[in-house]
Amino acid sequence: MRAAVVSEAGFPWELREVRTPEPGPGEVLIRVRASGVCHNDVWLTNGVYPFPPIRPMIVGHEPAGDVVAVGAGVTSRMVGDRVGATWVQGGCGRCDYCSLNLPATGQTAMNCESPVLTGMTVQGGHAEFIAVRASSTVLLPDGVSYEQAAPVMCAGYTALSALRAADPRPGDRVAVLGIGGLGHLAVQFASAFGHEVVAITRSSDKHDLARALGASAVVSSGEELRAAGGADIVLATGTSYPAASEAMRGLRVNGRISLASIDPHGAFTIDPSEQFFAKGHRVSGASHDGLHHLDEALKLVAAGRVNPVTESFACTDIAEAIDKVDKGAVRFRAAITY
Repeated sequence: MRAAVVSEAGFPWELREVRTPEPGPGEVLIRVRASGVCHNDVWLTNGVYPFPPIRPMIVGHEPAGDVVAVGAGVTSRMVGDRVGATWVQGGCGRCDYCSLNLPATGQTAMNCESPVLTGMTVQGGHAEFIAVRASSTVLLPDGVSYEQAAPVMCAGYTALSALRAADPRPGDRVAVLGIGGLGHLAVQFASAFGHEVVAITRSSDKHDLARALGASAVVSSGEELRAAGGADIVLATGTSYPAASEAMRGLRVNGRISLASIDPHGAFTIDPSEQFFAKGHRVSGASHDGLHHLDEALKLVAAGRVNPVTESFACTDIAEAIDKVDKGAVRFRAAITY
């Protein structure tokens, strides 16, 4: 099969012919039709994160396609099913964390001593075929294309999990920090649930886009958010923790901020006296918090209430796609077709 592989950290992505995997017990083999590019993929291959021990590595954790084979013991999926696969496939089942019997397909499974992480500890989705645990897949609703589904597997999953983690209440005003792969979906999810949405971005070229996605107002900072009436919830979807810290200035009393992305370089800081004791602010982290959130996200896409905005690239143009993602030049998610 063809796959986009990386030989070592800092090396370019290359399209090569590699061995097609076979599904093991409890796994399905997916013929990948589209695979989204998460910025974590780029950071991983650039050496920002420790490079996986697998050489060469197939990265990617947003694949969507068709089940073409099932392994022993699989009854929940059938050949011909349209599915998407997620980043966290599950835990080892034997360590101290796994002994707690908490959900094994959500973000918390990363507390496992040996988690199965698509595109990190096992081969990923930027390939024509991928073998994954059947329990970590979701069925795609009719009418949702593979290019639409791919970014929902991580970006949409994370954005909706972040909104749910912030405990939204009727009438809450929601601010979304960062209008990118996650943020453009977070704006739409919050709007779909009837919340007034404010976009926070310093990119002037995204103001009209944010309004078109459902934002009623656009500001450039937490200070401007406060001046514009504040928000009950801030969804921090960008990749700057200092910006997320500053955005808390726009939180109303008893407001909540949900950190939905990773900043490998910056630090998130708070003033406990002001933000916790005086204003009752709450900070939570969210990523992949249960497949029910992913299923809900896909249903909103199927209903036409949320529309993932993607740029499609043929797999032969993988190098161009990665370069554009690295430079922040994609609006809003790159989807590689295979």
